[in-house]
Amino acid sequence: MISVPPGGRVAVPTPGENRAPPFGFASETNNVCQIKFKLIHFKLSQDPAFAAKLRDVVGLYLDPPAHSLVLSVDEKSQIQALDRTQPGLPIKKGRAGTMTHDYIRNGTTTLFAALNVFDGTVIGQCMARHRHQEFIRFLNRIEAAVPAGKLVHAILDNYAVHKHPKVRTWLERHPRWVFHFTPTSCSWANAVEGFFATLTRRRLQRGAFHSLVDLQAAINRYLGEHNRKPKPFVWTADPDRIIEKVNRGHQAIASDH
Repeated sequence: MISVPPGGRVAVPTPGENRAPPFGFASETNNVCQIKFKLIHFKLSQDPAFAAKLRDVVGLYLDPPAHSLVLSVDEKSQIQALDRTQPGLPIKKGRAGTMTHDYIRNGTTTLFAALNVFDGTVIGQCMARHRHQEFIRFLNRIEAAVPAGKLVHAILDNYAVHKHPKVRTWLERHPRWVFHFTPTSCSWANAVEGFFATLTRRRLQRGAFHSLVDLQAAINRYLGEHNRKPKPFVWTADPDRIIEKVNRGHQAIASDH
Protein backbone atom coordinates (compact mmCIF):
# COMPACT_ATOMS: atom_id res chain seq x y z
CA MET A 1 0.00 0.00 0.00
CA ILE A 2 1.30 3.48 -0.90
CA SER A 3 1.09 6.11 1.83
CA VAL A 4 0.85 9.83 1.17
CA PRO A 5 3.06 12.06 3.39
CA PRO A 6 1.22 14.47 5.75
CA GLY A 7 0.36 17.60 3.86
CA GLY A 8 1.52 15.98 0.64
CA ARG A 9 -0.40 15.33 -2.54
CA VAL A 10 -0.76 12.52 -5.02
CA ALA A 11 0.28 13.32 -8.58
CA VAL A 12 -1.49 11.00 -11.03
CA PRO A 13 -0.11 11.16 -14.59
CA THR A 14 -2.37 12.49 -17.29
CA PRO A 15 -2.98 10.42 -20.46
CA GLY A 16 -0.45 12.45 -22.44
CA GLU A 17 2.45 12.01 -20.04
CA ASN A 18 5.27 9.63 -20.95
CA ARG A 19 5.53 7.52 -17.81
CA ALA A 20 5.80 3.75 -17.93
CA PRO A 21 7.67 2.24 -14.94
CA PRO A 22 6.59 -1.13 -13.52
CA PHE A 23 3.10 -1.33 -12.07
CA GLY A 24 2.91 -0.31 -8.43
CA PHE A 25 6.08 1.80 -8.52
CA ALA A 26 5.95 5.04 -6.55
CA SER A 27 8.47 7.72 -5.68
CA GLU A 28 8.42 10.38 -2.97
CA THR A 29 10.21 13.64 -3.63
CA ASN A 30 9.57 16.94 -1.83
CA ASN A 31 6.50 15.52 -0.11
CA VAL A 32 4.99 14.52 -3.45
CA CYS A 33 3.99 10.91 -3.94
CA GLN A 34 3.83 10.11 -7.64
CA ILE A 35 1.80 7.04 -8.54
CA LYS A 36 2.67 5.77 -11.98
CA PHE A 37 0.59 3.25 -13.87
CA LYS A 38 1.46 0.66 -16.48
CA LEU A 39 -1.16 0.27 -19.20
CA ILE A 40 -2.03 -3.18 -20.54
CA HIS A 41 -3.27 -3.09 -24.14
CA PHE A 42 -6.30 -5.26 -24.83
CA LYS A 43 -9.33 -5.05 -27.07
CA LEU A 44 -12.65 -6.80 -26.56
CA SER A 45 -14.13 -8.42 -29.63
CA GLN A 46 -17.28 -6.74 -30.92
CA ASP A 47 -18.19 -9.76 -33.03
CA PRO A 48 -21.89 -10.62 -32.45
CA ALA A 49 -21.05 -14.27 -33.18
CA PHE A 50 -18.06 -14.31 -30.82
CA ALA A 51 -19.15 -17.32 -28.75
CA ALA A 52 -20.13 -19.47 -31.73
CA LYS A 53 -16.93 -18.73 -33.66
CA LEU A 54 -14.70 -19.31 -30.65
CA ARG A 55 -16.33 -22.66 -29.87
CA ASP A 56 -16.03 -23.65 -33.53
CA VAL A 57 -12.28 -22.92 -33.61
CA VAL A 58 -11.54 -24.46 -30.21
CA GLY A 59 -13.59 -27.51 -31.19
CA LEU A 60 -11.22 -28.06 -34.13
CA TYR A 61 -8.24 -27.92 -31.77
CA LEU A 62 -9.71 -30.27 -29.16
CA ASP A 63 -11.85 -32.65 -31.23
CA PRO A 64 -10.96 -32.46 -34.93
CA PRO A 65 -13.20 -34.24 -37.47
CA ALA A 66 -12.12 -37.69 -38.64
CA HIS A 67 -10.09 -38.06 -41.85
CA SER A 68 -9.25 -34.38 -41.86
CA LEU A 69 -6.37 -31.99 -41.45
CA VAL A 70 -6.65 -28.85 -39.31
CA LEU A 71 -4.43 -26.00 -40.49
CA SER A 72 -3.97 -22.62 -38.83
CA VAL A 73 -3.29 -20.22 -41.70
CA ASP A 74 -2.16 -16.60 -41.72
CA GLU A 75 0.46 -14.25 -43.11
CA LYS A 76 3.16 -12.23 -41.37
CA SER A 77 3.40 -9.17 -43.56
CA GLN A 78 5.99 -6.43 -43.97
CA ILE A 79 8.94 -8.31 -42.45
CA GLN A 80 11.81 -5.86 -42.84
CA ALA A 81 15.31 -6.83 -43.99
CA LEU A 82 17.19 -4.59 -41.56
CA ASP A 83 20.97 -4.37 -41.65
CA ARG A 84 22.67 -2.78 -38.65
CA THR A 85 25.24 -0.05 -39.31
CA GLN A 86 27.81 -1.89 -37.14
CA PRO A 87 28.20 -5.54 -36.14
CA GLY A 88 26.69 -6.33 -32.75
CA LEU A 89 28.49 -8.05 -29.90
CA PRO A 90 27.22 -11.52 -28.95
CA ILE A 91 25.76 -12.25 -25.55
CA LYS A 92 28.23 -13.68 -23.02
CA LYS A 93 28.50 -14.20 -19.30
CA GLY A 94 28.32 -10.84 -17.55
CA ARG A 95 27.43 -8.91 -20.71
CA ALA A 96 24.24 -8.51 -22.68
CA GLY A 97 24.23 -8.76 -26.44
CA THR A 98 24.44 -5.43 -28.25
CA MET A 99 23.04 -3.96 -31.44
CA THR A 100 23.07 -0.47 -32.91
CA HIS A 101 19.97 1.70 -32.66
CA ASP A 102 20.17 2.69 -36.34
CA TYR A 103 19.82 0.46 -39.37
CA ILE A 104 19.54 0.27 -43.15
CA ARG A 105 16.31 -0.96 -44.75
CA ASN A 106 16.76 -3.49 -47.55
CA GLY A 107 13.13 -4.18 -48.44
CA THR A 108 10.30 -6.25 -47.00
CA THR A 109 8.79 -9.69 -47.48
CA THR A 110 5.59 -11.45 -46.40
CA LEU A 111 5.59 -14.94 -44.92
CA PHE A 112 2.49 -17.05 -45.59
CA ALA A 113 2.31 -19.96 -43.15
CA ALA A 114 0.04 -22.91 -42.40
CA LEU A 115 0.55 -24.69 -39.07
CA ASN A 116 -0.54 -28.33 -38.91
CA VAL A 117 -2.24 -28.50 -35.51
CA PHE A 118 -1.76 -32.29 -35.28
CA ASP A 119 2.02 -32.47 -35.56
CA GLY A 120 3.22 -28.85 -35.42
CA THR A 121 4.83 -28.77 -38.86
CA VAL A 122 4.58 -25.56 -40.87
CA ILE A 123 4.19 -25.00 -44.60
CA GLY A 124 5.67 -21.59 -45.35
CA GLN A 125 6.34 -19.42 -48.36
CA CYS A 126 7.79 -15.90 -48.67
CA MET A 127 6.20 -13.57 -51.21
CA ALA A 128 6.69 -9.94 -52.16
CA ARG A 129 3.09 -8.89 -51.40
CA HIS A 130 0.05 -10.10 -49.49
CA ARG A 131 -2.87 -9.65 -51.87
CA HIS A 132 -5.52 -12.21 -52.77
CA GLN A 133 -3.37 -13.35 -55.71
CA GLU A 134 -0.53 -14.38 -53.39
CA PHE A 135 -2.96 -15.98 -50.95
CA ILE A 136 -4.45 -18.15 -53.71
CA ARG A 137 -0.95 -19.19 -54.78
CA PHE A 138 -0.26 -20.26 -51.21
CA LEU A 139 -3.55 -22.18 -51.02
CA ASN A 140 -2.53 -24.03 -54.20
CA ARG A 141 0.77 -24.96 -52.57
CA ILE A 142 -1.04 -26.35 -49.52
CA GLU A 143 -3.49 -28.21 -51.77
CA ALA A 144 -0.58 -29.92 -53.54
CA ALA A 145 1.07 -30.87 -50.22
CA VAL A 146 -2.00 -32.37 -48.49
CA PRO A 147 -2.62 -36.07 -49.30
CA ALA A 148 -5.66 -36.92 -51.40
CA GLY A 149 -8.72 -38.02 -49.44
CA LYS A 150 -8.08 -35.66 -46.54
CA LEU A 151 -10.53 -32.90 -45.69
CA VAL A 152 -8.84 -29.57 -44.97
CA HIS A 153 -10.19 -27.33 -42.19
CA ALA A 154 -8.41 -23.96 -42.38
CA ILE A 155 -8.56 -21.53 -39.44
CA LEU A 156 -8.19 -17.91 -40.58
CA ASP A 157 -8.64 -14.40 -39.25
CA ASN A 158 -10.95 -11.81 -40.79
CA TYR A 159 -8.41 -10.11 -43.07
CA ALA A 160 -10.22 -8.94 -46.22
CA VAL A 161 -7.94 -10.98 -48.50
CA HIS A 162 -9.25 -14.21 -46.94
CA LYS A 163 -12.79 -13.28 -47.99
CA HIS A 164 -12.03 -11.89 -51.44
CA PRO A 165 -14.53 -12.99 -54.15
CA LYS A 166 -11.77 -14.79 -56.08
CA VAL A 167 -10.76 -16.64 -52.91
CA ARG A 168 -14.39 -17.70 -52.44
CA THR A 169 -14.44 -18.90 -56.04
CA TRP A 170 -11.29 -20.94 -55.38
CA LEU A 171 -12.98 -22.42 -52.31
CA GLU A 172 -16.00 -23.48 -54.35
CA ARG A 173 -13.69 -25.30 -56.80
CA HIS A 174 -12.04 -27.20 -53.93
CA PRO A 175 -14.91 -28.85 -52.02
CA ARG A 176 -12.66 -30.64 -49.53
CA TRP A 177 -11.68 -27.26 -48.04
CA VAL A 178 -13.64 -25.56 -45.24
CA PHE A 179 -12.77 -22.10 -43.91
CA HIS A 180 -13.32 -21.32 -40.20
CA PHE A 181 -12.94 -17.68 -39.17
CA THR A 182 -11.86 -16.56 -35.71
CA PRO A 183 -13.93 -13.83 -34.02
CA THR A 184 -12.87 -10.29 -34.91
CA SER A 185 -9.99 -8.85 -32.85
CA CYS A 186 -9.02 -12.37 -31.73
CA SER A 187 -5.73 -13.15 -33.44
CA TRP A 188 -4.74 -14.97 -30.22
CA ALA A 189 -7.20 -17.73 -31.18
CA ASN A 190 -5.19 -18.59 -34.30
CA ALA A 191 -2.47 -21.13 -33.44
CA VAL A 192 -0.01 -19.99 -36.11
CA GLU A 193 0.40 -16.66 -34.31
CA GLY A 194 2.49 -18.49 -31.71
CA PHE A 195 4.84 -19.67 -34.46
CA PHE A 196 5.15 -16.11 -35.78
CA ALA A 197 6.00 -14.86 -32.27
CA THR A 198 8.72 -17.50 -31.85
CA LEU A 199 10.14 -16.74 -35.30
CA THR A 200 10.34 -13.05 -34.45
CA ARG A 201 11.93 -13.60 -31.05
CA ARG A 202 14.48 -16.25 -32.06
CA ARG A 203 15.44 -15.24 -35.58
CA LEU A 204 14.21 -11.83 -36.75
CA GLN A 205 14.35 -9.46 -33.78
CA ARG A 206 18.12 -9.35 -33.39
CA GLY A 207 19.04 -10.33 -36.93
CA ALA A 208 21.09 -8.34 -39.42
CA PHE A 209 20.10 -8.97 -43.04
CA HIS A 210 22.23 -7.54 -45.84
CA SER A 211 19.55 -8.07 -48.49
CA LEU A 212 16.01 -9.30 -49.02
CA VAL A 213 17.41 -12.62 -50.26
CA ASP A 214 19.38 -12.91 -47.02
CA LEU A 215 16.20 -12.37 -44.97
CA GLN A 216 14.19 -14.92 -46.95
CA ALA A 217 16.99 -17.47 -46.66
CA ALA A 218 17.05 -16.98 -42.88
CA ILE A 219 13.29 -17.50 -42.66
CA ASN A 220 13.49 -20.65 -44.80
CA ARG A 221 16.31 -22.03 -42.62
CA TYR A 222 14.21 -21.42 -39.53
CA LEU A 223 11.25 -23.21 -41.15
CA GLY A 224 13.49 -26.19 -41.86
CA GLU A 225 14.85 -26.27 -38.32
CA HIS A 226 11.35 -26.00 -36.88
CA ASN A 227 10.01 -28.84 -39.04
CA ARG A 228 12.83 -31.19 -38.02
CA LYS A 229 11.62 -31.08 -34.39
CA PRO A 230 7.96 -29.99 -34.47
CA LYS A 231 5.62 -30.09 -31.50
CA PRO A 232 1.83 -30.55 -31.77
CA PHE A 233 -0.26 -27.54 -30.84
CA VAL A 234 -2.16 -28.01 -27.57
CA TRP A 235 -5.07 -25.74 -26.63
CA THR A 236 -5.61 -25.54 -22.85
CA ALA A 237 -7.94 -22.58 -22.21
CA ASP A 238 -11.60 -23.22 -21.38
CA PRO A 239 -13.73 -21.42 -24.03
CA ASP A 240 -16.60 -20.99 -21.58
CA ARG A 241 -14.33 -19.04 -19.19
CA ILE A 242 -13.10 -16.87 -22.07
CA ILE A 243 -16.68 -16.09 -23.10
CA GLU A 244 -17.56 -15.29 -19.49
CA LYS A 245 -14.61 -12.89 -19.17
CA VAL A 246 -15.48 -11.15 -22.44
CA ASN A 247 -19.08 -10.71 -21.29
CA ARG A 248 -17.85 -9.20 -18.01
CA GLY A 249 -15.61 -6.86 -19.97
CA HIS A 250 -18.53 -5.62 -22.08
CA GLN A 251 -20.61 -5.11 -18.93
CA ALA A 252 -17.80 -3.09 -17.32
CA ILE A 253 -17.43 -0.88 -20.39
CA ALA A 254 -21.20 -0.34 -20.57
CA SER A 255 -21.39 0.60 -16.88
CA ASP A 256 -18.60 3.16 -17.24
CA HIS A 257 -20.38 4.92 -20.09
